[in-house]
Amino acid sequence: MSKIGLIDYGMGNIHSVKKAIENLDEEVLLIKSKLQISSCKALIIPGQGAFDPAMENLNKTGLVDEIKKWINSGKSFMGICLGLQILFDESEEGTNKGIGIIKGKVKKIPPIKNQRLPHIGWCNLVPSKDGKLLFKGEINKWVYFDHSYYAAPNDESFVTASVEYGPINLTAIIENENLIACQFHPEKSGNIGQSFLSRWLKTI
Repeated sequence: MSKIGLIDYGMGNIHSVKKAIENLDEEVLLIKSKLQISSCKALIIPGQGAFDPAMENLNKTGLVDEIKKWINSGKSFMGICLGLQILFDESEEGTNKGIGIIKGKVKKIPPIKNQRLPHIGWCNLVPSKDGKLLFKGEINKWVYFDHSYYAAPNDESFVTASVEYGPINLTAIIENENLIACQFHPEKSGNIGQSFLSRWLKTI
């Protein structure tokens, strides 16, 4: 069990995530079936795109139950962008049910005057509470976002960082024991993104 498993379900940025992890001297295995999971020490679900196609593709792999078992067993897991959103029960973006490992809903970002939508670009993370991967002592916490929906967990204590969007805050990082998920793209966030991934790898 020495590899980082990257769930390959045909949604977006898998190769850039693979490269980012490999740059940190880890071996990556693209996971397309449950038979491959046993050789992994941690799993990542990346993703770009829409909620319903993501769940349709993921259900076709037969990996949904395996992902639930993995997380519930206490093994290390990370979700990135759409990979965070599909961990929730449901989304306003579609009608399909999510994986449901985090109770709550993914909501559409409301239109706000002078704010860009979709929410695209670099934003400074605002810590909500201490978390495993927060950048303690670092002034620069700018990371890259590209999304039109945001996660709203029922248990707000899971949110360890957010970003300001006009008068509201959007969930940026969720942590719950062995589960870490981020709305931003660490693989596109330069040195800060690599630091985020490196810190996560050290928790495994």
